[in-house]
Amino acid sequence: MSDLQQPLLSLQGLSVDFLRNGEYCNVVRDVSFNVFRGRTLGIVGESGSGKSVSCMSLMHLLPTPQARVSAGKALYYASDLPEPVDLLALSETEIRKYRGGRISMIFQEPMTSLNPVQRCGQQVVEMLRQHKRISVSEARRQTLRLFEDVQLPYPQKIFRSYPHQISGGQKQRVMIAMALACHPDILIADEPTTALDVIVQRTILDLLKQVQQKYQLGIIFITHDLGVIAQLADDVAVMYKGKIIESGSANQVLQQPQHPYTKGLLACRPPLDGRPLRLPTVSDFLEEEVAHKDGLGGASVWDNCDADPVTDQRPLLSVRNLYVDYAVRRNVFGKPLQVLHAVDGVSFDIYRGETLGLVGGSGCGKTTLGRSLLKLINRSSGSVFFDGRRIDTLSISEMRSLRTRMQIIFQDPYSSLNPHTPIGEAIAEPLRVHQGLNLQQSYDRVVSLMEQVGLTADQYGRYPHEFSGGQRQRVCIARALILEPELVVCDESVSALDVSVQAQVLNLLNDLKRQHGFTYLFITHDLAVVKFLADRIMVMQNGHIVECEQSDKLYADPQHPYTRQLIGAIPRIQ
Repeated sequence: MSDLQQPLLSLQGLSVDFLRNGEYCNVVRDVSFNVFRGRTLGIVGESGSGKSVSCMSLMHLLPTPQARVSAGKALYYASDLPEPVDLLALSETEIRKYRGGRISMIFQEPMTSLNPVQRCGQQVVEMLRQHKRISVSEARRQTLRLFEDVQLPYPQKIFRSYPHQISGGQKQRVMIAMALACHPDILIADEPTTALDVIVQRTILDLLKQVQQKYQLGIIFITHDLGVIAQLADDVAVMYKGKIIESGSANQVLQQPQHPYTKGLLACRPPLDGRPLRLPTVSDFLEEEVAHKDGLGGASVWDNCDADPVTDQRPLLSVRNLYVDYAVRRNVFGKPLQVLHAVDGVSFDIYRGETLGLVGGSGCGKTTLGRSLLKLINRSSGSVFFDGRRIDTLSISEMRSLRTRMQIIFQDPYSSLNPHTPIGEAIAEPLRVHQGLNLQQSYDRVVSLMEQVGLTADQYGRYPHEFSGGQRQRVCIARALILEPELVVCDESVSALDVSVQAQVLNLLNDLKRQHGFTYLFITHDLAVVKFLADRIMVMQNGHIVECEQSDKLYADPQHPYTRQLIGAIPRIQ
């Protein structure tokens, strides 16, 4: 049998149970797939569909006794083994011979996967010495070579750096180097590009293709983004509620989807060839009743997408020559020796009732700019005017009264919420702080807003960990909007959400804008999302605004090379 016909891994009938309220409940049912040498299997589905659970069970990474494999085989084939090995049947001691050495995994969040108090190079050295009988000097040499293979700049410097001293893309490359350290046959990549900007994402995808060709790896790539799958995968398996509901070649699944769920996932992605009034969601397809058919083909666009109706008004927010500086190096007396201009002389206006998109790569200064507008970060120089009033010079007490008119939705909803506070109280907190209302007085307003953002009254007393990522983001949206602010800064507020949940949140933001007249500054690295939502788009690079134009005009005719690079890096389904 040829290498292509003989799989590296054959998963057969996997079922996984989770312990809930003293009883085991089935969460993954009868999952089967094959992984071949030199090919990539893309596993697609929303959060909770069972993608990561299925793959983590292969490496015995699920917690016990909270999780158990109740059925199935995972047959691993290798030329140096007399017969296939069932990974699921191995003991904890036996699986260590395969985990990391023959099967490796790249986790979704490199910052939490890397040890924050250990240098990056030492973590890879430790991995090598655990699986190989080599000296420290040889492990160091191999680590530096791996850093070169994954195209890390200045490998010696990265070797000595701690995780917090390097960028997100560089941390992800360190994780890839660690996963490749022992030349595994199979590499599992669990959402490795979800929170990365499109340029870094494209670089990581190209890197995975290169290392696959060099080492002839079999790759399992887990994601909710079908655009990414189209760039990388040879074969696709679509998971929904713990089962594989569709599988086949990438071209077959992406071009001729058969299951309504797959069709829904494809339709949820914001189109690049138009701006629908609303994005369809997976539920539209599963119910076999698409409520907004105009949105599917991208033919129904905003009536005023080529007009500029807001710029004849007085700006709601004006920024003039704004700088935010950080001291990179200081002398022994604390005086800055080297200064980084995170925001470098930025000027722009936001008009009442518009959505201004702010897009750029990681580290370009987007978040710093957004937070400096609300005085969450102090500016170094420049001026900010809100509704004609200069606010960058206001005192803390003066700024507090103004915060009822300016709010922010942060990127990570879980870390934005107090895990010990019920979500109803979290939403009501601004009312107590700014209007002096108690919980009883604010209850009706909170419940009304919860229902507007797609939550229910009976969820008032639940805690953040009891909600999905999309539901937590809705809680954060409700908390930001409870005071009915005029300006809302959305800081990467949908970047880590599934495409269907993302579509729901984007539709919600548009609905609330039309109902209440909100003005948004929408910060993101996803150009497809910002094109759907924004009236105008600003492109930021290295602390500068390099281009600002109406959304459709910017996409149709980008002027700056960096804008063209960003647009060119967007994953597309051909």
